[in-house]
Amino acid sequence: LTMTYLTIILGPMITMLSSNMFLMWVGLEMNLLAIIPLMTNNHNPRSTEAATKYFLTQATASMIFLMSILLNYKQLGLWTIQPQSHNFIITLVFISMAMKLGLAPFHSWLPEVTQGIQVKTGMILLTWQKIAPMSIMFQIHELMDPNIMIISAILSVLIGAWNGLNQTQTRKIMAYSSISHMGWMVSILTFNPSLTMLNLTIYIILTIPMLMIIQLNTATSINSMSLMWNKTPIMLPITSLILLSTGGLPPLTGFLPKWTIITELLNNNNAMLATMMAITALINLFFYTRLIYSTSLSTFPMNNNSKMWMQHIKPKNNIMLSTLTMLSTLTLPLS
Repeated sequence: LTMTYLTIILGPMITMLSSNMFLMWVGLEMNLLAIIPLMTNNHNPRSTEAATKYFLTQATASMIFLMSILLNYKQLGLWTIQPQSHNFIITLVFISMAMKLGLAPFHSWLPEVTQGIQVKTGMILLTWQKIAPMSIMFQIHELMDPNIMIISAILSVLIGAWNGLNQTQTRKIMAYSSISHMGWMVSILTFNPSLTMLNLTIYIILTIPMLMIIQLNTATSINSMSLMWNKTPIMLPITSLILLSTGGLPPLTGFLPKWTIITELLNNNNAMLATMMAITALINLFFYTRLIYSTSLSTFPMNNNSKMWMQHIKPKNNIMLSTLTMLSTLTLPLS
């Protein structure tokens, strides 16, 4: 298990630190092969199916990426992508990274996989696994075709919003929220890549505490989220704040990336895109608010609460959760 975690940490590190495309591919592969055992950790058909789906999509993406590296090597004799590289090669790299990140239209594996695995592994999948592909896109952002990126971004925010409305499972909601966040990141990548990195950091800071709370209460559906007032009452205001922050309400942290991205898009004369993304962000906010409503604002009828109270959870890793909650809600007001 230690080896597995070490490889998961090491993979993206190699990808981020290398300029050689082949080494980047090696890092991605290490990462992919190390997370499979974690996914199949609890032996049931659901997690096996999820791991298989994950493996197939990621292997396809790696294969496309490797093909683009080889085509580039054949054209230029170099292991790095250059401005002289053919457009087709750069588009191939973007497609493979989009598959790895779960960007629309290559998104459909992400909710399924997240739903099938444990929350803890889901946390790695929705946060750490995004770093390596993002770093590759960050390195070649100047060469990419802005139109393709923007189309993908629009699709991602739309799909993340529309499909998230339809879900009752909290893990799927988190997955669709991840898809729409990725859309926000990619929309700005060609204009101002440092904002993409800011958005990625804040997205990770928001997602981890939310998934921690879900794991702490084993709240896998909206229905079981509503039992939270009985298990850990202190979590109610925390959950509400984190969800509102993820939705991007000022003055919470989650508003910062949306604010900067919309400003930057307007500076680049992309008013239509900015308007559209702001509207879809409202849909996202709607289903976060629905989660808040079922958690905090309505007390569901229960039979004999005293039995429930006996299972009072003693929160472990308190420091991590409280630090991340502080970061995920108060970074913007404090700064």
